Amino acid sequence: MLTLPRKKFALEEYHQIIASGVLKEDYLIELINGEIFEMSPVGFRHASCVKKINYLFAEKLGSKVIIGVQDPIKLNDNSEPQPDIVLLKPRHDFYANQHPTVEDIFLLIEVADSSIEYDRTFKIPIYAENKVQEVWLVDLNQNLLEVYQNPQTNYYQNIKKLSSQDSITLTQPETITVKLDRILF
Repeated sequence: MLTLPRKKFALEEYHQIIASGVLKEDYLIELINGEIFEMSPVGFRHASCVKKINYLFAEKLGSKVIIGVQDPIKLNDNSEPQPDIVLLKPRHDFYANQHPTVEDIFLLIEVADSSIEYDRTFKIPIYAENKVQEVWLVDLNQNLLEVYQNPQTNYYQNIKKLSSQDSITLTQPETITVKLDRILF
């Protein structure tokens, strides 16, 4: 079988392609390890879960965070994923001049049904590699929350799975407890 070489893109090239109009800003795409991936369309349950999480953190944390919803973050010079929710450090400019970086992130959340394997295979390892301290993966298929902590080279040392009967305590930017029945179905 013939394998053709693949072109990897740097972040600057990716932005130039979008600016040139070849790829539109409203395309559902993201750059992971230099490769452009098409994102899955957002279904009803996925959209509802993202709204629930957004509402929950807005209610509990208010102005202590900026909540990014399906916005890009810059991980490095060849990865700019678009997680479903990111709790960010507040900034007076609301990140007007650059996308948030790892240093700006309190918590990153992915919500997945059809994209669950993509998120586990491509996104979780790149988050660990770039030292995102805590990642939540809401698995809508199993109705579970996977919590990833303590990033290593390209994996997380601590992984736990929680159900809707459980609660989880978030310590950044302040300590709050979240009952997972407010997120999971």
